[in-house]
Amino acid sequence: MPTGYTGKILRVDLTNDKVATEPTKMEWAKQFIGGKGLGAKYLYEELKPGTDPLSPDNMLTIWTGPLVGTMVPLTSRYVVITKSPLTGTFLDTYAGGYFAPELKYAGFDGIIVTGKAAKPSYLWVNDGKAEIRDAKNVWGKDMFKTEELLRDEVGHKYARVAGIGQAGEKLSRIAGVTSDITRNAGRGGAGAVFGSKNLKAVVAKGSLGVEVPKIDEFMEMAKQMLWKDVVENPDHAGLITDGTPIIVDMSQDAGILPTNNWHTGQFDGYLGIDSDALKTRVFVKKKACFSCGIACGSFAKVRDGLFKGSSTEGPEYETLGLAGSNCGVKNIEAVVKFSEDCDRFGLDTMSAGSAVGFAMDIYEKGIITKEDTGGLDLRFGNEEAYAKMPEMISLRTTKIGDLLAEGTLRAAKAIGKDTEKLVIHSKGSEYPAYDPRGSIGMALAYATSDRGADHNRAWPVASDAYGDGDPWSTDGKAAICHEEQIMKSYKWSMIYCDFYGVSDENMAMYYTAVTGLPADADWLKAVGVRVWNLVRAFNVREGFSRKDDTMPDRMATEPLPSGKTEGKTVSREAFEKMLNEYYALWGWDEQGRPTKKTLEDAGLSDIVGTLDYL
Repeated sequence: MPTGYTGKILRVDLTNDKVATEPTKMEWAKQFIGGKGLGAKYLYEELKPGTDPLSPDNMLTIWTGPLVGTMVPLTSRYVVITKSPLTGTFLDTYAGGYFAPELKYAGFDGIIVTGKAAKPSYLWVNDGKAEIRDAKNVWGKDMFKTEELLRDEVGHKYARVAGIGQAGEKLSRIAGVTSDITRNAGRGGAGAVFGSKNLKAVVAKGSLGVEVPKIDEFMEMAKQMLWKDVVENPDHAGLITDGTPIIVDMSQDAGILPTNNWHTGQFDGYLGIDSDALKTRVFVKKKACFSCGIACGSFAKVRDGLFKGSSTEGPEYETLGLAGSNCGVKNIEAVVKFSEDCDRFGLDTMSAGSAVGFAMDIYEKGIITKEDTGGLDLRFGNEEAYAKMPEMISLRTTKIGDLLAEGTLRAAKAIGKDTEKLVIHSKGSEYPAYDPRGSIGMALAYATSDRGADHNRAWPVASDAYGDGDPWSTDGKAAICHEEQIMKSYKWSMIYCDFYGVSDENMAMYYTAVTGLPADADWLKAVGVRVWNLVRAFNVREGFSRKDDTMPDRMATEPLPSGKTEGKTVSREAFEKMLNEYYALWGWDEQGRPTKKTLEDAGLSDIVGTLDYL
């Protein structure tokens, strides 16, 4: 068996209270690597099409990659893969920290959970063994308390916990999975899948290690490449010194910073939530994940004022944009409080920030009132009211809290009165914090992302708005999305952190050094093509097609009012042109469905018979 893998998968049947160990299907691992790819293969093969994401029949899976737990830089990530309760699509959602290497050291490449426990439970995984335990002592508690209590209960101070707060227990479709207090696999509602199965957490502790051939040579190579690829890499300079908050100023200047529920791309209070505000007002110290030389995280704590004592890791750019400017919030202290409570209760800060910005918008328009908000004056920028929203959403208190727990699109559909037109989303997933009206390529990136609107599948904004490209030209935008989606598919299968600018050649070198298997840049790209087509086939099988690869009407009909993007929209004509080019590059039909030849060329002949349109 190749090294780097433990060779074992943990199967958990919650309905029948059973755990079992089985060999990792190495023929699949050689085709899909691990992480996203391997998890997608298991999900495609084993999940019945049309399964309700919150039913016991949905699969909840957690995966590492072959490099996790080694000295390869920036690989300390795990991925939760399931069918999303927010979008109904394939879902892969990631977190860094220390849980992933601990799960690997505990002896498993991945965990597959099915069924539903008869009572609240947690899974204890330790050195090749596992058991389902009663979670009565932690059910109903937030994630801060849950981690503390579960470590005490298993008797290991450094056991690692990945679990849910009250948001997941109450089946919020924007609930994430939290580990290491502040690390979140946030997008898509994976926390609700935990809750639907009465699964509070997975607790892991291990001492089994990871086998690597020629360990002395590998360690020397890893040290040299860490210095060259990470410390001396100019692409990492800003991340090392500032982290992602530096993007606040970049987006403000480009006119794409989402403000007041996307009604403008510039925020007059941006200096109160940018990198300098973080460093001078709330910064305590830098923070890194396992085996990381960048340390992009920052531990922040509010020193005085209304939110004194609140603390969080970050906040990172997406939180600052969506839970900051998008809500009209001008003070980073308030965003720290909002982020802390999202971590506490287990909410995705991106979807939560978008949901609150939407609620503020319809409150100011008179569509909802204090009767719906529990008496809160939910105007843009009202920090005291805003700071109470994560708890309201997580606990489903007040009418608006209960509605927003379903995600912004479902909330709007329930409210009616044309509020659906105010929701900025793709496939029900709220947009990340880059306005496509100032980066036309992002409209395509969001629309074609496999898990709903996402910036971690393709990021043309780098050249569109932050570089020297033309933000409103369609030229080359389909190619950027196509190429980056391929790259991210094999990068997430390893699993590397998004912030590691490692070359394909070095990525392949690391893979071979750890596993002993041959690899080069061309092989990696072939894996990326295979993985992206497999996931697209999953979504097509679930009923998704061209009709879902779209953008909100406001992107085409509501021009931005100021700055470099004044008067700008994304025309439908331009969008459809990019989409046609994109489908052609992938070899999909006009409905965005992989053709038989495309699947066969990608090494997916075995799934052709599972797709009824072929």
